[in-house]
Amino acid sequence: MQSLQAKAAEWSGVDSADAFAIDESNLFEKLGLQAFVNLSTNFYNRVYDDEQEWFRSIFASSKKEDAIQNQYEFFVQRMGGPNLYSQRRGHPALIARHRPFPVTHEAAERWLHHMQQALDTSSDIDAESKLKMMNFFRHTAFFLVAGDELKKNQTQAQQPPPSKHGTSNNHHACKKI
Repeated sequence: MQSLQAKAAEWSGVDSADAFAIDESNLFEKLGLQAFVNLSTNFYNRVYDDEQEWFRSIFASSKKEDAIQNQYEFFVQRMGGPNLYSQRRGHPALIARHRPFPVTHEAAERWLHHMQQALDTSSDIDAESKLKMMNFFRHTAFFLVAGDELKKNQTQAQQPPPSKHGTSNNHHACKKI
């Protein structure tokens, strides 16, 4: 069975070395807290204004301000800053936290579209950092897709097989002798 990281690399087109290049330098020290707050605010403004209702509905149960805070705190923590996210919410556990949502290939691409636009318009993040961040985001988005597919496969494996004599629409004609 292919690992979630291997599937993420295959589906995202970003190998693990490029995805985790964010660990080669401390992006939090380089960029500062406000760059992450601005990025997450820009991103979620785009998400909550998305013209696709199916995509907006994924975020409907969250207040935008909470989503912004959760995201920038996670980014800060993951990119070398203080453990803001874990102090407030516990271990990030990305797959588990995204389990209630439909994390499909289409949703990942839509999420990445908005993140790319948010990064493109972020004047407080340099080009090299943007590239490292986008590689990490792309790989992570498809890591979550792989986790979602694993969840679906586990759920299906727990379902009992359909009965041979269950709800069949086949009616056999009986002959009277």
